[in-house]
Amino acid sequence: MKNRLKELEQKIGYTFRDFSLLEQAMMHSSYTNEQHLPKYRCNERLEFLGDAVLELVSSEFLFRGSPTVTEGELTKTRASMVCEPSLALCAKDIGLGGYLLLGKGEEGTGGRFRDSVTSDAMEALIGAVYLDGGFTSAKEFIHKFILTDLEDKKLFYDSKTILQEMVQAEKAGAITYSLVKDEGPDHNKSFHVEVLIGGSVSGKGVGRTKKAAEQQAAYEAILSLRKQK
Repeated sequence: MKNRLKELEQKIGYTFRDFSLLEQAMMHSSYTNEQHLPKYRCNERLEFLGDAVLELVSSEFLFRGSPTVTEGELTKTRASMVCEPSLALCAKDIGLGGYLLLGKGEEGTGGRFRDSVTSDAMEALIGAVYLDGGFTSAKEFIHKFILTDLEDKKLFYDSKTILQEMVQAEKAGAITYSLVKDEGPDHNKSFHVEVLIGGSVSGKGVGRTKKAAEQQAAYEAILSLRKQK
């Protein structure tokens, strides 16, 4: 496992002085339960800390970068930047799920790729970097791996709203979302959705929730409409 985590260090460009912090950041509660380790050994305490560091760094980033934007808009933007799906997307970019220590049950139900698990691990990793290297190291990590490609992330997470505005401006017809199918057990469902504009299929999406699948479908439809222009 140590070699795998050394690989993760190379990927993020940060070498831990206290390697046990990285190990703890990758330790899901299902693993500590299975190994009969104390509850505090899992990554939840680091996640708690990382969440606070992330909120401060992203707040400063928006405050300095958007000097005329109101508090309400800043709060809304920050929420979309550090929400579970956004952090899961960032975790996916570095393949974080592949480095997690999971219990057999969590592993068997797809926990390694579940947004809630990988987004929590991302926050735990931030907490670990903060404890190991201080605020500057944590800030660099957040800027490098989370506060990047924000326009694309915003487009993805606001895709239903943006699509609505585009279609209304073009007067292209009504938007409807249609659930094509859902599959898998209740704890690991997969939803397939199509978005129709004026009765024609314009995008398709798959997600762990119906809402996530709709966002994906809307995102595909936006990209398709942009190509047509």
